[in-house]
Amino acid sequence: MSRTLLILLAAGGSLAALAAAYAFQYIGGLQPCHLCWMQRYPHFAAVAIGVLALLIPKTLLARLLPLAGAAAALTSAGYGFFHTGVERRWWLSTCGSSLDLKLSAKDLTAQIFAAPVVKCDQVAWQMFSLSMASWNMLLSLGLVVVWLMAVRKS
Repeated sequence: MSRTLLILLAAGGSLAALAAAYAFQYIGGLQPCHLCWMQRYPHFAAVAIGVLALLIPKTLLARLLPLAGAAAALTSAGYGFFHTGVERRWWLSTCGSSLDLKLSAKDLTAQIFAAPVVKCDQVAWQMFSLSMASWNMLLSLGLVVVWLMAVRKS
């Protein structure tokens, strides 16, 4: 496979993961927790890295971008692994909404009561006994391999 096709597959895989996450959120009604959001950010980075890698002429930077894409996918896999561990009670995590502590007590209380409570340790959806966090981890590890194949072609 060509470098271009590998980059398209890797960045497209991250784009598909994001599309699935947003579909579960906006169509399926499953609100993401803090760790769910943390798994999305590296996918955004991987998509941007893929676009840059395809647009930048063949320079040293263009050759290093697939390595950055692999790092982004590995970061999402790491968050997915950690989130899976929280869901399976392998370890504990404090996971919740961020609060603006500069607010008055009244405004802070209003913010707390208005915020949706989505717990990181509760599995909202699963298939074959694997949660979305676990599936993201597996997909992201596969994307790491694709990015590394693109590195070899660079």
